[in-house]
Amino acid sequence: MKLVFAGTPEFAAVALAALLAAGHEVVLVLSQPDRPAGRGMKLQASPVKQLALAHGIAVAQPRSLRLEGKFADEAATAQQVLQAAQADAMVVAAYGLILPPWVLATPRLGCFNIHASLLPRWRGAAPIHRAIEAGDAHTGITIMQMDAGLDTGDMLLCHSLPITPLDTNGTLHDQLAALGGQMMVRVLAQAAQQQLKPVPQPTQGISYAHKIDKAEAALNWAQPAQAIVQKIHAFNPFPGATTLLGGEVLKIWSAQVAPGVPDAAAVCGQIVALTPSGIALAAMDSIVMVTELQRPGGKRLSAADFLRGNPLQLGQVLG
Repeated sequence: MKLVFAGTPEFAAVALAALLAAGHEVVLVLSQPDRPAGRGMKLQASPVKQLALAHGIAVAQPRSLRLEGKFADEAATAQQVLQAAQADAMVVAAYGLILPPWVLATPRLGCFNIHASLLPRWRGAAPIHRAIEAGDAHTGITIMQMDAGLDTGDMLLCHSLPITPLDTNGTLHDQLAALGGQMMVRVLAQAAQQQLKPVPQPTQGISYAHKIDKAEAALNWAQPAQAIVQKIHAFNPFPGATTLLGGEVLKIWSAQVAPGVPDAAAVCGQIVALTPSGIALAAMDSIVMVTELQRPGGKRLSAADFLRGNPLQLGQVLG
């Protein structure tokens, strides 16, 4: 099938690779403009752009697709190249721009989206983060026929995955990225045979996965222990959950709820035990055992390795 692909991060690059491996003809890629990254803050192409260029695919990077607005000239140029592509369909995965009606109407079969949740739960920008943070037992991939709403289009294919207590945003991201590419290949095969069976989304159970703000990274040790652990795993690897130790910002990468309850005299965030397996801190209702953490400018370390170079004391309070 002749396709246009729109996506930006690694999640989308995995899907693009799956489409290419399946033999689809990707004639144009849309991706976000290059952004400063790394210590030198040099402009860096997105993972999708890098993959497209490696395969000799034309890339367009408009800052907006709105024909009326601040970047109307870039949108008009994008309209010309999209119309010239004469694609059968557009596949969209974590692109980062709203598709106005003219884009949705341009491909012959419309636009298909790979969304990393079981819609209508976690519509929006950060579905993987929010599912782990909320303590959901399952998540998955929904392939959707896009419409003008925010992740409101008819569902074409869904598949569920369990969220285990050890899953982080990183581990779940990789599973869902691979699954999304496989499912999109299946949907395109169905579309080619005119076998698509769109299903409207349920009107119950709608929730929104708002974009992650770095200001959310600070841990509140006065919350329940399970909520703290879920947030730590949801924010691993980005943006990384943080806490303060003597004015220094530590990143907390992994933790688990430990058995028992803290002493009644312990304050939330206080170190109540130091063991080879972790650093135990008092939470509102139980104990959080921190198992991996990092100092500014340092490496991610297991709690045992961290304690060898950074002696902590019982009774110290984090946060």
